[in-house]
Amino acid sequence: MKKIIIAIDGPAGSGKTSTAKIVAERLGYIYIDTGAMYRAVTLAWLRTKQPLNNEVLTELLKNIKIELEASPKGQITKLNGNDVSDEIRSVEVNKYVSPISAVEIVRTAMVDLQRKLAINKGCVMDGRDIGTTVFPNAELKIYLTASIGARAKRRLNEYMEKGIKDLSFDEIATQILERDKFDSTREISPLTKAKDAIEIDTSDLTLESQAEMVEKLALKIINNIN
Repeated sequence: MKKIIIAIDGPAGSGKTSTAKIVAERLGYIYIDTGAMYRAVTLAWLRTKQPLNNEVLTELLKNIKIELEASPKGQITKLNGNDVSDEIRSVEVNKYVSPISAVEIVRTAMVDLQRKLAINKGCVMDGRDIGTTVFPNAELKIYLTASIGARAKRRLNEYMEKGIKDLSFDEIATQILERDKFDSTREISPLTKAKDAIEIDTSDLTLESQAEMVEKLALKIINNIN
């Protein structure tokens, strides 16, 4: 059976990662969390305690190795051989990941890695520019969106599960709106819906429902090319 590339884009809290994981598991595909890559770079930069500029990031990119590995508990993100899956989801990384991911040398390095990981197709990749920049020829492009209220509630629940309780719903909503503005107006690979992407509003959908919708769309394409 021929395999395809499924690109899932959308803003923070729209359900990209959770949906992509489920769809990949059901189809027996590789799941590639591109956001985790940018978060790993952000974490590496934070550890340097140096200014955010091209010189620092250029040197940083020469000396780090980012790996994505499957495990019974889901994808593991490794930075220089160490599991940083939890650390890259911290509030501090959330704060800086957008400006770092907007730097051209960072995006170039990560896009190159993303394309290498998906060279054999059969993958589900989520991010903000997968269908527009990384894989503009992906067989299936999905753009997930949701109301700011739904997205802030999801992010708040994620923080609560991790024991992070120092951010209110309103603070999280403000952060998300700020990130939306930054991501959609940045010069390099801005967040935007691909012209041929199928938009799904997940505001009132269960995770199961949205994953099922994407899976059905994928199977329809797969069956038509076999």
